[in-house]
Amino acid sequence: MVVTELTIRKITHADREAVGAVGFAAWAAGRAFEDSYRDPEVIAKVQHEFAVFPHEAKGEIFVAELDSEIIGWGARDGDPNYVSDLWVHPDHQGRGIGRALLLHLCEVMAAEGLATARLDTHARNEGAIRLYQRCGFTVIWHGIEFSKSMGVPLQCD
Repeated sequence: MVVTELTIRKITHADREAVGAVGFAAWAAGRAFEDSYRDPEVIAKVQHEFAVFPHEAKGEIFVAELDSEIIGWGARDGDPNYVSDLWVHPDHQGRGIGRALLLHLCEVMAAEGLATARLDTHARNEGAIRLYQRCGFTVIWHGIEFSKSMGVPLQCD
């Protein structure tokens, strides 16, 4: 199923709380993380990181809006060709929203003359990896990175 009445636009000041809530809901519903990452202290840290990210991000954040509700978002924070975040509320996953956001971010980068785009995800995040591969991305590295937001090492692709 694909959502047809989706709007993708730049974040506004009024969107910041919703963006943090959507990101945390998507993270919390994810099945990619090991049980050890579900420690209450890790969860509180991650929730805080999602709450402050929309206020502190140096790059661009785009929101996916349906019926005046923010249901997903993507960000470029860091290198100009780096998709740092892509989150869709669990109630709206599997409907083409992540794909629409990712392709929008790629179009923005292409319009800026960037020849490649890159991103990272947890190696067990199979749904995201399938989405990225369907959008033309390939796995070029597999290893361990330290997650600042979670405070733990993650196996990444």
